Amino acid sequence: MIKRRRSSDDEAVEAESLDEVDAVNSAEPGLSPRPRGPWDGDEVDVGDGRLDLGGLRIRGNETLQMQVQMDEKTGAVSLVTLNAAGGAVQIQAFAAPRSAGIWADVRSQLVASISGSGGLVEEVPGEFGPELRAKIPGPGGQLQPARFVGVDGPRWFLRGLFLGSAAERGGNAALDDAFRDVVVVRGDTAMAPGDALPLRLPEGAQATRADN
Repeated sequence: MIKRRRSSDDEAVEAESLDEVDAVNSAEPGLSPRPRGPWDGDEVDVGDGRLDLGGLRIRGNETLQMQVQMDEKTGAVSLVTLNAAGGAVQIQAFAAPRSAGIWADVRSQLVASISGSGGLVEEVPGEFGPELRAKIPGPGGQLQPARFVGVDGPRWFLRGLFLGSAAERGGNAALDDAFRDVVVVRGDTAMAPGDALPLRLPEGAQATRADN
């Protein structure tokens, strides 16, 4: 579960500083702060061929490989990973308050966690607004590049962890585009801010087990 703090951070289009990113993200009510995605379920036709994972709809194509990770204890889908061209993006969706986003608070938590584990991290303007570029401990304790992206939507928050080529300078266009094209289906069920949106295994997807 992600802890909550009130914030208006959301996706930015282009900005030269974090202050400009925050200004762009402060969209007026009724205006879409995500003109290029990711999308809310009410903004697109959810029956348009995207794979149905419950709280997420993801469009498959021949350049992407999808892996769905399942919790060992509950059997529920906990994480979706897309792989392409030597890179990967792990995608998770969470409930958020109606009146504010939670990405600013999540960034603070991630900075503290990465720094506390011996990693390196900095906040920079990115393709989707403020993001974190980091070096995190990997197998054997070696630092590996990672890029944390967050998007605040209507009553939801979408987080992407980009790894491999997708975390390097210049990124991975296929995975950036795939993340931007994700549709979040929040639903009407009452959920506490920070709770993960329920996911299910789509037909034909590969599942791996996890102990977390």
